[in-house]
Amino acid sequence: MPRYEYRCRSCGHTFELRRPMAQSSAPAPCPAGHEDTVKLLSTVAVAVGGSAGSAPAPSGDGGGGGGGCCGGGCCG
Repeated sequence: MPRYEYRCRSCGHTFELRRPMAQSSAPAPCPAGHEDTVKLLSTVAVAVGGSAGSAPAPSGDGGGGGGGCCGGGCCG
């Protein structure tokens, strides 16, 4: 279930809630009981293949391969 971050306008407290996407815009009272809160925009980190933070090793075949949108291997 996704986590959403909210900030209370009354006390300034920032907090997270786990809730279904369909309820992401529903009112979210602050843990201190205040009702005036706003949903914050969150960043998302996505890692594709391998471990996060590491680049794939070059193939060493001297072919270049480019990169671009498809990594140079599937664009013909």
